[in-house]
Amino acid sequence: MSTNSFGARASLSVGGRDYEIFRLDALQARYDVARLPFSLKILLENLLRNEDGETIRAQDIEALATWDARAEPSKEIAFTPARVVMQDFTGVPAVVDLAAMRDAMSAMGGDPAKINPLVPAELVIDHSVQVDEFGTRYAFENNAALEFERNQERYEFLRWGQTAFDGFEVVPPDTGIVHQVNLEFLARTVFVNDRLGQAYPDTLVGTDSHTTMVNGLGVLGWGVGGIEAEAAMLGQPMSMLIPQVIGFKLTGQLPEGTTATDLVLTVTEKLRQRGVVGRFVEFYGAGVSALPLADRATIGNMSPEFGSTCAIFPIDAETIRYMAFTGRSAEQCALVEAYAREQGLWHDADSEEPTFTETLELDLSTVVPSIAGPKRPQDRIALADSATAFREALKGYLPEQDGEDDALEDTFPASDPTASQEPANGDAPRHGHDHAHSEQVAVTAVKTNGSAVPVTLADGTSTELDHGHVVIAAITSCTNTSNPSVMLAAGLLARNAVRRGLRSKPWVKTSLAPGSKVVTEYYERAGLTGDLEALGFHLVGYGCTTCIGNSGPLPEAISKAVNDNDLTVTSVLSGNRNFEGRISPDVKMNYLASPPLVVAYALAGSMHVDVLNDSLGEDQEGNPVYLREIWPSAAEVAQTIEQAVQSDMFRKSYDGVYAGDERWRGLEVAEGDSFAWDDSSTYVQNPPYFVDLPREPKPVTDIVGARVLALLGDSVTTDHISPAGAIKPDSPAGRYLQEHGVERKDFNSYGARRGNHEVMMRGTFANIRLKNQLGGDLPEGGNTYYLAGGEREPMAIYDASMKYQEQGIPLVVLGGKEYGSGSSRDWAAKGTNLLGVRAVIAESFERIHRSNLVGMGVLPLQFKDGDSAASLGLTGFETFTIAGISGDTVPREVTVKADDKEFTVTVRIDTPKEQRYYRNGGILQYVLRELLAAA
Repeated sequence: MSTNSFGARASLSVGGRDYEIFRLDALQARYDVARLPFSLKILLENLLRNEDGETIRAQDIEALATWDARAEPSKEIAFTPARVVMQDFTGVPAVVDLAAMRDAMSAMGGDPAKINPLVPAELVIDHSVQVDEFGTRYAFENNAALEFERNQERYEFLRWGQTAFDGFEVVPPDTGIVHQVNLEFLARTVFVNDRLGQAYPDTLVGTDSHTTMVNGLGVLGWGVGGIEAEAAMLGQPMSMLIPQVIGFKLTGQLPEGTTATDLVLTVTEKLRQRGVVGRFVEFYGAGVSALPLADRATIGNMSPEFGSTCAIFPIDAETIRYMAFTGRSAEQCALVEAYAREQGLWHDADSEEPTFTETLELDLSTVVPSIAGPKRPQDRIALADSATAFREALKGYLPEQDGEDDALEDTFPASDPTASQEPANGDAPRHGHDHAHSEQVAVTAVKTNGSAVPVTLADGTSTELDHGHVVIAAITSCTNTSNPSVMLAAGLLARNAVRRGLRSKPWVKTSLAPGSKVVTEYYERAGLTGDLEALGFHLVGYGCTTCIGNSGPLPEAISKAVNDNDLTVTSVLSGNRNFEGRISPDVKMNYLASPPLVVAYALAGSMHVDVLNDSLGEDQEGNPVYLREIWPSAAEVAQTIEQAVQSDMFRKSYDGVYAGDERWRGLEVAEGDSFAWDDSSTYVQNPPYFVDLPREPKPVTDIVGARVLALLGDSVTTDHISPAGAIKPDSPAGRYLQEHGVERKDFNSYGARRGNHEVMMRGTFANIRLKNQLGGDLPEGGNTYYLAGGEREPMAIYDASMKYQEQGIPLVVLGGKEYGSGSSRDWAAKGTNLLGVRAVIAESFERIHRSNLVGMGVLPLQFKDGDSAASLGLTGFETFTIAGISGDTVPREVTVKADDKEFTVTVRIDTPKEQRYYRNGGILQYVLRELLAAA
């Protein structure tokens, strides 16, 4: 019950029902809250409603109401999200920890039933499907079967959680991507709490950084680590500093030939250049009304790529239209509009511009077709420059050329290095797992000065593979598959290409992984499924596949040719992430593109092709076919959307969504409040965070005699730190699995085994592209020098960690700028903790990872401006002492001694609540002690 210091409690009647609300205009007489940004108004309502005089005080509300747009964030508030959303990779560890907390609560004499989500928690299983089979009409069925076979233990555990925990719902596998399901089904925009009779803005946190996709629907939320999400599930308000808000003004309309993907890559580039890490981004202006909801969601989805906490759009008529169209009830739509208008949250042409910290502006008419790569989403390239930019980037991946500077140009001409191919039998060539090929395809290829490698595929197809060839073309990820305009554009492009006799190149692994079943239904209604399948874009699954490294193995002959000849091949995907080593271990360069451009590059088969000007192939008469000839017009796309995308398909797709299919309903489910752990399981294990946990936290001590586990450079992402993708047989994790009787074919991925800390800690800092600069001569991957034995002994990071921990030697990691950028991976922090790392010293931190480190009891320390490991002369071979952290409160600055060097660093524990988390050894230990004390 709110203490209601400002008299904001009131009633709103909609559709014959009364709701308790907390009026923002109750503050208007004293503070000009009407000019606050939309996002801060939502936070202000959150404080008014949850004011309790302790965690949220009247002065906290005043601090937000009197927000100084230009001031550096310094005032702490507590945010209480209405709900939590999770995907299964990050959600499984969260449920594992809740189960472990139940055991710990029982062991400490408390009631395990107290460990329960106190706010609605929804988990969508979408990260476990892998593209094993592709290019056949049986791909989806076979991939789904393999998914259940590989993940049965995890799925049985989640089924137990669905029955054991109150307020916890699970959307079963093969349904859709969490963010698209959230956008189309779970999001309320205005949340109704029936128990309290209240209506208030729908807010959330999610265990995936792309939770921000729902910002396009006017829902405030962002990605957090699993550990933060668990605390939110357990009713803990989230401490945060009142953020700065960047206003992004949109004007004009997108020109013919451009897509929402082109727009979002442009926005990503501009905001990365401006620098918005830790800030809110809010879109406003006349151009907002011109953007369909799906386009807004596409922009919101990419918020982590430009580094902001969120990227939100206000509620307007388009919001209501989309909610009604996607099957929300008339009553819910009426409530959303009435509430938004009553609270000053409604946007229209007459809306007054809010006050922002800074503003940017983009005229939508200036957006041009684009791609981004080869390893960062913010590195946008105009499509007109793509071939030239690719050849320039390729130089960094190849051995230096002897002779003149233009040797690379001689080796890789601007035109397509391959000639078109015609199916020998007149049918479309099949693309799929090696065993799926049957037809013979006659292919000729133009050699590029001897660098092309002959390849014979399993079906007998003879071709050649070369640097720059596109070996993966994937229509995947929540970024674009929620957007009918780009998805149908891809289908129409495929139709036009097939009519002209074009086919995907035989070395391209093609896949279609939509975000929900709605997509395949409107493809069917539009009559485009067959055309996509003719180019190899068969349905492979409903889930996050290629974008997170679940691209599956390349055909054996392709993979062998790439690795035996050290070929630099590429992927093109319609996702949001293209970091090094993320998509496939065989692929070094990765490009983000719109779904229709993914199809175009499958036809071209090579990044050397200038798809705007070069021929993509030849038609039946031998005439060249150009992209401009087969690209669908905006009018054609719009007409197809109107005909094929209907409201009823949303209701049909989500009817009874929690029940699942026969496989899901047939899983064995253990009963009881506590989970029956199986010591032999290699998927789910009881984590060690609560072993011998005392009721009161032990005093924090200084870090003395620490050694460096890794010395890392700039832009080390959570993909570099956290285990992800395939498990190598000769890695510590691979050896562990083999020691426990797991055959290589059953390794599955790190993501699938996130519920087993033994696997995950062995995979931390083990990314194949991680470069540990300790000593300057370590091979890429999870390698380090063990320094405590008198000599510098090279070994795996995990093995060195175990030796250090056996001797009681603490560890530190040294990093550069933007340490921990990328997805909100809780295992990047959990694994760091379990490897014995007490502190990370970096030049700067990405928001989510810094918070997660604190949440796991790891101290984030930031070099002073201008300082770095290099400028201070640190080699990483020193012995470190970090003094001044013992005591009741860690100071803002502490001193670090590294042998004979001494320097001051900033402690990045940013809020008083984080101080309490750190003192308790982590957020989970803090929550458990709080719940035990309250019992």
